[in-house]
Amino acid sequence: MSSRLLAYWLLLFSPVFFSSNLIIGSLAVKSIEPFTLSLFRWSIAFCLIVPFAWAGIWKQRAVLRDQWCLIAFNGFLSVGICGAGVYFALKYTSATNGTLIYTSSPVLILLMERIFRGRPIAWREVIGILLAIAGILYIIAKGRLAHFLELNFNAGDLLFVMAALGWAIYSVLSKKRVLQPVSTISMFAVVAFTGALMMVPFAVYEASYADFWPRRVEQWYSLLGLGFVSSVLAFICYQYGIKILGPATAGIFMYLLPPVGVLLAVGFLGEKFLSFHMVGLVLVMSGVILATLPYERFIRPKS
Repeated sequence: MSSRLLAYWLLLFSPVFFSSNLIIGSLAVKSIEPFTLSLFRWSIAFCLIVPFAWAGIWKQRAVLRDQWCLIAFNGFLSVGICGAGVYFALKYTSATNGTLIYTSSPVLILLMERIFRGRPIAWREVIGILLAIAGILYIIAKGRLAHFLELNFNAGDLLFVMAALGWAIYSVLSKKRVLQPVSTISMFAVVAFTGALMMVPFAVYEASYADFWPRRVEQWYSLLGLGFVSSVLAFICYQYGIKILGPATAGIFMYLLPPVGVLLAVGFLGEKFLSFHMVGLVLVMSGVILATLPYERFIRPKS
């Protein structure tokens, strides 16, 4: 099998691996507390990836030392807000809602780049952002205006909005020039370790009222699934796709995340896909595609 064909296959499966976080997390959070779950997930991911990342970490140790505040903040965002925060959210809302709301991250990244970097936003991107935000609000309101008038919001949905915003900020900060000398795999390992370390005090608190150490086999299956499939395997597949096919092509496959995530939630969790989900999916995906799809790749230059 050629490297290009392998890259396409891995990218085709990468949305499944990414979406598995919400599916496995929905089940795991019923018996493992959110901060503890996040601690174990990213500790396992770090242990699995560090043998391959250590050379890059040691080579760029000066950069990592000088930028420890930025790295720590990124660890807090990715492992705390987007990790434990998501698991908290799954206690109150469905994986279907979470998948659709989280899909808005690409358009939120555009907003963050405007705020932090002054990046100009084109009119199609503005329209796409508005469509995606309208889709998020429609999902949160479950298609009923009364939910907004009564301020009767689901806490889990709002936490997913915070997680999507956190991921957008993390994505923008990760592109800062000072971090570019560090390889992607080395940065993944460092952020995983830093974020997991920050989860320790919260996990200790959770241990004061719940079991800290998983006692059942199925709990360990969940943790290994989150650490290997949802973290390392998803990362490797996506990064290999970027290396062989380029970021624009790899990014297009991420548009499969919403339908794949919803199908997994319906198939494995027995969740219902309702009419307001469909409307929200159409609005969010229309906005994301309009705002972020690299249309120039599909336009042939005139001869």
